[in-house]
Amino acid sequence: MQPCPSSTFALRFSHLWLGTLVFALGLATAAANWDFALIIHNAQARYGSLGPAEQRLQQWQQLIESNLQSPENQQLKTVNAFFNRQLRFADDRRTWRQTDYWATPVESLVKGAGDCEDYSIAKYFTLRRLGIASEKLRITYVKALKQNQAHMVLTYYSSPSSEPLVLDNLIGEIQPASQRKDLLPVYSFNAEGVYLPGSNSKKSDTKKLSRWQELLKKMRTEGFAIGEG
Repeated sequence: MQPCPSSTFALRFSHLWLGTLVFALGLATAAANWDFALIIHNAQARYGSLGPAEQRLQQWQQLIESNLQSPENQQLKTVNAFFNRQLRFADDRRTWRQTDYWATPVESLVKGAGDCEDYSIAKYFTLRRLGIASEKLRITYVKALKQNQAHMVLTYYSSPSSEPLVLDNLIGEIQPASQRKDLLPVYSFNAEGVYLPGSNSKKSDTKKLSRWQELLKKMRTEGFAIGEG
């Protein structure tokens, strides 16, 4: 496993970058049904025969259906392990022939590969589908200190004042943020806004719809019932 290449993000954490990221994170309702027959049909129409990817999509469906009533801590472990196991790390140049591409969970599972934001996106949407509220989840940009590179993880807050847990593709174990001394948080975001490290106060409520809006549009085309947050 590797963090995302620094060239992908190049630590471009300026206000301009914050403005172009965002976003209307979230599902129309957390419990909205996903029609996997339609989702797989649409994937076949786009890619042709899915081969092993069809089984990955079916396993994703089974994960969701079997964990809807599970405690949140079990949902976190199951979802984190699933995507860390199903996806191999590959940068966007190799997978998509682009310097920075935000893949939908279907795209990642069809390819069987993704980079750090793809892991985080897939985990985020799966946990939202399982019923975890958006305010408990933040997609978090960090600096991976050992590799001196930008990286992305998903963080989970059991309450607004609790220490976050880190769901990462670099290591399999979910750990409290205080134990991840190899990661330096830069900022995070969710449906509620943009946050600076150590703050529960929103830095920005910007609603500019750039790359994230494109991701949501792709997911609707794939057959997902998602709204604007």
